[in-house]
Amino acid sequence: MNHRTPRTLVSTAIGTLLLAATCLQANAQDKLQIAGNFATSHPSSVAVDKVFKAEVARLTDNKLQVDVFPAMQLGGAKENVDGVRAGTLGMTWVGASFMSRIAPEIEAVSLPFVFKNREAAYRVIDGPVGKAIDEKLLEKGFVVLGWMELGMRNITNSKGPIKTVDDLKGMKIRMQPNETHLASFRALGANPVAMDVKELYSALEQKVVDGQENPYTVIDANRYAEVQKHLSNSSHFFDFIVVVASKRVFDKMSPANQKAVREAMTKTVAYQRSLAAENELKALNNLKTKMIFTEIPPATFEQMRKMTAPVVESVKKRAGADLVNQVIAETSK
Repeated sequence: MNHRTPRTLVSTAIGTLLLAATCLQANAQDKLQIAGNFATSHPSSVAVDKVFKAEVARLTDNKLQVDVFPAMQLGGAKENVDGVRAGTLGMTWVGASFMSRIAPEIEAVSLPFVFKNREAAYRVIDGPVGKAIDEKLLEKGFVVLGWMELGMRNITNSKGPIKTVDDLKGMKIRMQPNETHLASFRALGANPVAMDVKELYSALEQKVVDGQENPYTVIDANRYAEVQKHLSNSSHFFDFIVVVASKRVFDKMSPANQKAVREAMTKTVAYQRSLAAENELKALNNLKTKMIFTEIPPATFEQMRKMTAPVVESVKKRAGADLVNQVIAETSK
């Protein structure tokens, strides 16, 4: 009979626990969680699930597993950003505006009525301006892996068509927590309210707010047409989705896995941008069957630009004049 002393039993138990802890740690390092607040049908969610997940598996010979949680499965935008910053969540893809309070430099690419089209926006974010913002986010604990398209933002509301600036006066509009966005709508006479996207549908349904502004793809995917009657082509901001990893998590990954994640996300971003452009027109056509669509006259657009011009000067104080001037110079070409 094999008699074990209490000391032997304790040593064995400790050894077993250490082995289990090591296995759990190894398993944790072999898995990467990425969460987002966009609907599963949104181009960004489709790209992450279809391309990123498969590419990481291919590039690592299935040694690194990606678990994707879209549609606020792990909380709203704020929770996802906080989780990545703390290192309890590996990655998130989120509207860039939700990062602007962490890195005000992002507001340089949030200027009103500056981007005429997506090509101009890509030139800015893929160039020196984007690199400068990446560096600022890295200082705050975020590794930027790519910039996807969120798209031109447009207004929906339950009160009436928007044809003039006067139609916006006093309108309570939900906005992202971005000071440039909020200031722009205050300048237009509206009553902007910062609110997380997870609260938006019910706020629109219960008339807590009169309207909201989002790209057509988000308006369609989030079914806002069910609780909003009017849609306008305001195109007031072009918005990005930033894909960030936790620096704490990323630094613990092997160099090979870091390289695989970067390469996989580069391919994912290219796919998403193409899909976003394709889906924008589909989403608009679908929304036109459910909502009253009003095109804003050119004269109104010009008035809106003039009214929001002072906002650009205020952004220079928060984001830096050099960065803002670079954006203006690039978009003026």
